[in-house]
Amino acid sequence: MKENARRLDGQVAIVTGGGSGIGAAIATLFANNGAQVVIAGRTLSLLEGIAEMDGIHAFQCDVTSIEQVSELFQFTQSTYGQLNILVNNAGMSGPVNPITDVDIGEFRSCVELNIFGSLNCMKFAGQTMSSAGSGSIINLSSLMGLKGYPARSAYCATKFAIIGMTEAMAREVGPAGVRVNALCPGAVSGELMDRLLKKRALEENRSVDEIVRQNYTDVSALKRWVSPEEVATAALFLASDDASSVTGERIKVDAGRF
Repeated sequence: MKENARRLDGQVAIVTGGGSGIGAAIATLFANNGAQVVIAGRTLSLLEGIAEMDGIHAFQCDVTSIEQVSELFQFTQSTYGQLNILVNNAGMSGPVNPITDVDIGEFRSCVELNIFGSLNCMKFAGQTMSSAGSGSIINLSSLMGLKGYPARSAYCATKFAIIGMTEAMAREVGPAGVRVNALCPGAVSGELMDRLLKKRALEENRSVDEIVRQNYTDVSALKRWVSPEEVATAALFLASDDASSVTGERIKVDAGRF
């Protein structure tokens, strides 16, 4: 790669859950590297704030709806004539309870968004990219997709599923020149984590600071959070030609939470 080259010049990307956090950081970095980026999400006002940047377009879409996902991909194709990158980032943290106490409805909602939302987008991206003979699909899993954590059974189940779907699809579309990989972030700072911490503090009758130290920062080799921008940098690598032989892989971005 040439020094200072824009690594995604001429590429078109869809980033789901692009209105905040990791999704917004990825969309911004991709656009700064030359890509045209369509960010998708349920809340148009969040998307529009990010779409004020050149190279980013907002498209309201609930990824659990196969009809809305179809419209998202049709819009991208009709507007830009191609699709090179999909980042499956839309998701939710799900219920924070032991399995014995978990709300089944909340568990189902987590599965619907995290698994079926990702599946819907993978289905259309796989068709489009296979026909074109190239492409990169990046699925957001988690450290909790590699190891089970107490009180997080719904989230773990969905993120384990993302790993399995990633590995299966990588073999399915690899012969067509399409790569499929998973990112596994650790504890990422931001609004989603703030909400989760408040919920955990109430459930466990502990302070947020105590939970942060004992469960997130002190147990990492680097003794800190991961930033959304650091996850975005890993996504940029997987999206670019620098990762041309990387597929079916799971990459941790976790500040060393072994």
